[in-house]
Order: sequence, then structure tokens, then C-alpha cells
Amino acid sequence: MTALMRESKNKLKLGTFSANCSGGMAVTKVDERWNNNWENNINLVKQCDEAGIEFMLPIARWIGYGGEKDFHGNVLETVTWAAGLAAHSKNIQVFATVHTAFNHPIVTAKQLATLDQMSGGRLGLNVVAGWNKPEYDAFGKDLPGDHCDRYAMAQEWFDYVQKLWNEDKPFDWEGTFYQGKGVYSLPHPIQKKMPIINAAASDEGRNFAMRNADFLFTPVFDFEQAAETVKDITARAASAQRTVDVLTFCTVVCRPTQKEADDYLNWYANENADWEAVDNLMTLQGLHAQSFPPEALSMFRDRFAAGHGGFPLVGTPDKIADLLEQLSNTGVAGTTLSFVDYAKEFPYFRQEVLPRLERKGLRLPKQDS
Repeated sequence: MTALMRESKNKLKLGTFSANCSGGMAVTKVDERWNNNWENNINLVKQCDEAGIEFMLPIARWIGYGGEKDFHGNVLETVTWAAGLAAHSKNIQVFATVHTAFNHPIVTAKQLATLDQMSGGRLGLNVVAGWNKPEYDAFGKDLPGDHCDRYAMAQEWFDYVQKLWNEDKPFDWEGTFYQGKGVYSLPHPIQKKMPIINAAASDEGRNFAMRNADFLFTPVFDFEQAAETVKDITARAASAQRTVDVLTFCTVVCRPTQKEADDYLNWYANENADWEAVDNLMTLQGLHAQSFPPEALSMFRDRFAAGHGGFPLVGTPDKIADLLEQLSNTGVAGTTLSFVDYAKEFPYFRQEVLPRLERKGLRLPKQDS
């Protein structure tokens, strides 16, 4: 079986994000916030697989953000998570998110090749250079202050993994960050080229994605900015003689009426937001990640509470379908979806929104996609 992300005929690809993390993407204290236990993740992957959703993408997190509920303090490790989800699904692409600073290339190459064999060629790799200083502190490592240094290491890491996946005979590696003698890694992945996602908004990060990724995963603030991002990425990729698609992430509150959706958004993301965790998250993002420009951080505190800064899809099924159509018209190739409770809220989205997207020509019925 080959990768759904590449073979999908859907104009707008859909996935989920952060289902392996406590709270998902909603920094809230409400009782129904996402419980990332294994039972719920199995339930969700089966629902998504049956609905023809293309992929599931996890966050690699080692230290939570504090607050009353310690947002992302409980996290299922992503490679193990991907292996388990692959065993409980048939078609969906399951990504593993790997920090280049914390995972040795030889170990990662072997793990992911094994998982690609186990899944029948349905694994994807989300490469993360790392930015969260408390995690570097936990691993006893220094966080490079310069983005260029982080991505220099990430590039060598990526090149090393790629060589391990393509060389049959032992070789020596003499790099700046890694050294090895008589190295090889068998078996190789089933896929000749595993789909690569890279999350980046900084200039250095985008250049890394242009060299290596199939999909750039980046925030969207409005439709104009989304179109500008796609234009920029398309031009950068063309200059490197490559094609790189843009993916983003969205927060979904879908209800029969606009008032119900607005009221629930206010309930979980305002009245019951875990504001201490929100501010901790925003401080770390602003200091070290460069995932969001400074003006966005100051403007969108409410979006961080609602969904980690994701683009809001709040309203009726008709409105959400219209918003997704507008997003697709900017050139964005796809988006992840997050809910306060993924497994309980996704069925309504599947029942009401997916058929509307099919009628708009954004997605095909599952059997045709």
C-alpha cells in the first residue's frame, strides 16, 4: 500500500493534530477536554480511517506547559503511538514526529523503517528541529540561540537518515554533529520516499522545508496571509526545483446553530481557559519558536486558548464548509482539524461537513479519493 497523502485526489486534504497530547489543542479546564488515553486514540483513528481522512499528525512533547491542568503534561510518545495506530487502521497515513536534537539518526532510521514495514508503507515523518527550552533543559542540552544552528544540525540529521535508508553497504559518517564508522540500517522503508512534513514559520525553517519536505506545516491567520504564504512557498520551492505543498491547522467548533457554536467557544476558550498555560505557551513560542510572528502573538491570545493558535472554524456545518472552501482557494493543500473532544465531536463533522465539502468539489466520496 502506498501513502495516502501523495495519492489522494482530494483538493483539500484533512488530518488530525495533537490527539496524542492531553488537552489536544484546546488550552482549557473544561471536564470534556481531550483525554489522550489509548482507548480514545484507537477510537479516533478508526473513525478517521473509515471517513477517508488522509492523516494523523502528533506533537512530540516532553515537558508540559503548566497551568491548572498542565496542558500537554501527558503525552503519548509519537513513534510508539504511530505503530499502535497503524495496527488499528487500514488506509490512513500515520506520522511520527521526531525531534532531531533528542533522537539519534541511526536509532530513528531503524525505528521508522521498521514501522513502515509494519504499516505496509503508511508511515510519514514530521521533522522538528526543536525550540522548547524546558525540554532542552530536561535532556541536559543547550538550546542554540541562533535558528541557523538548529537547522544546521537538523539538516545533517536528515541527510544521515536519508543515507541510512538508501545505502545497502556499510559507510562512514564524518559530520559536524554526528560521526559513525561502518554504519548501515536494514531493512529500508517500503516507500521509496517517505512523506516528509516540516513545521516552520521562520525563514530558516522554511528554507529547510524547501530542501527536504513534501509539506510545509505552518499557521494561517487570515485568507490574505494564507495566499501570501502559498505564493512564497511555491516560489521558494520552484527555485529549488521542487514542489512543496502548504498545510495548516484549524480549530473546529461545529454546531447546528451559530449561537451554539459561539457560546461553546466562549465557554471553553474564555470562561474556562487555562490562562496560565496559555501565557506560558505564548511566552515560549515568542522567545524560541518563531512559529508565530510577534504581531500574531499579541493579537491572537484567544486563539491560543481555543486551539494553540489554530485558524478558527466556528459555526454551522454550512459556515465551516464555506470557510474551508475559502482556505482551499488560497492554495493551501490541506489542514488538520482539532476539537475539544475529538472522538465525540468528529462524527457530527463527518456527517454534516464532509458531504458539503464533496458537493463543493473539495473532496471526493471515500471510495473515489
